[in-house]
Amino acid sequence: MALLIAGERSGVGKTTVTLSLLAYLSQQNYHVQSFKVGPDYIDPMFHQAVTHRPCRNLDPILTSETYVRSCFTRHSQGVDFVLVEGVMGLFDGISRPQEEKKTEETLNLWLNDYGSTAHIARLLNIPVLLVLDCSRLSNSIAAIVHGYRTLDARVNIAGVVLNRVGSDRHLELLQDALASINIPILGVLRRHENITIPDRHLGLVPTEEISQLAQIFDNLAHIGKTCFCWSQIFPLLQPTTNQINQNKPLAVNNSSSLPIRIAIARDRAFNFYYQDNFDILTELGAELIFWSPLQDKDLPENIQGLYFGGGFPEVFAQQLSDNQSLLDSIHQAIQAGMPTYAECGGLMYLCQQLVDFSQQTWSMVGIIPTTVEMSKTLTLGYRQATALQDSPIIRENKQVWGHEFHRSQLVNASTKPLWQLQGYKSTHKPKTEGWQVAQLHASYLHLHFGEYLELPQQFLYCCLTQKN
Repeated sequence: MALLIAGERSGVGKTTVTLSLLAYLSQQNYHVQSFKVGPDYIDPMFHQAVTHRPCRNLDPILTSETYVRSCFTRHSQGVDFVLVEGVMGLFDGISRPQEEKKTEETLNLWLNDYGSTAHIARLLNIPVLLVLDCSRLSNSIAAIVHGYRTLDARVNIAGVVLNRVGSDRHLELLQDALASINIPILGVLRRHENITIPDRHLGLVPTEEISQLAQIFDNLAHIGKTCFCWSQIFPLLQPTTNQINQNKPLAVNNSSSLPIRIAIARDRAFNFYYQDNFDILTELGAELIFWSPLQDKDLPENIQGLYFGGGFPEVFAQQLSDNQSLLDSIHQAIQAGMPTYAECGGLMYLCQQLVDFSQQTWSMVGIIPTTVEMSKTLTLGYRQATALQDSPIIRENKQVWGHEFHRSQLVNASTKPLWQLQGYKSTHKPKTEGWQVAQLHASYLHLHFGEYLELPQQFLYCCLTQKN
């Protein structure tokens, strides 16, 4: 068993509630494994900073239902408690994949919530703690909770958290209303107890950029200690011991006794990575060498491949641009044929120039012959991607699911793009995207390797071939 923190919609405070619970449990020296529903990178950073354990993403769209189950079971072993943070509102998901057809028997349960928090709750059979913003509610809260509890009887709402409660009288009204539907109130947060975590154009500011993080976590732990009914929450958090599949991915055929050394760009500018991707690369025989494009003046020694994740190169554009010796080293390495995989922020960094939100232009690596400009428009959503050519990570015509999340755009598109991208609805207009130069695969598309082991296998094989 575990506990899943859900919101009745986005912005109701489920991240604050989740972090409060995690902070208090960690302060008590419990070993807690956290998970995050969906493709988000930044919330898991906060989870990890609190628990000192990597947070795992549960996303059946980027991976599969089978992978979600195995990931959850594997990482729930050997800990005291397990906590899952949901995404958006409880039932907010997408239409199910086309191969899953509706039947007459299931028609009444058809909710178009594939990939939602509710979907994960059903899939893993774990109870839900529903967070509600009560700032503009009194008696009507009963109707809202009743609706959420009865829309899908397969979702077990074990209790609610009342957030942004204004006064004792306000709380009495809420309690009286909820008493009529017999739902446990497992937490109450007052308006003055709301903690603000800094945010910007892509959501919360990552943990490494927040100087007062320790104080924020102390405040969250105090809320966790004083605002929740722990006698009822503790039993819900205890993990269930399950058998886990010990099979590991097949290793790349490496005739050398030495591992394949992959340099991973990771610092304040590049920090959007799935921990599972790191684990899979390691299981396949890679040695991951973490380095900083902000601080290091040259690439790590004796590497056979480069991996640039997403992040915020636009925030650190001047510092990145000033590190000219490193820009030259990266350009030379890629031009010489070093296999390189770059996602989103990594793609931006490898362009000739970056134009930030202030319209200042900064020189970047320059291996991709175009300029990237920051935009007011947010590009967001799942994409079914079809490879239009072979690259260091994929074969032509292979289809995968990925995710876009960026506020930038390229001035010029590639004349030979890597992907055709299709939104999850057939009415979405397809588009092409991605660049390949030498052995570089660069794209806005974020990928999770969990269900596509051939991607990291192909990448490491290219690195091994280049090495030899």
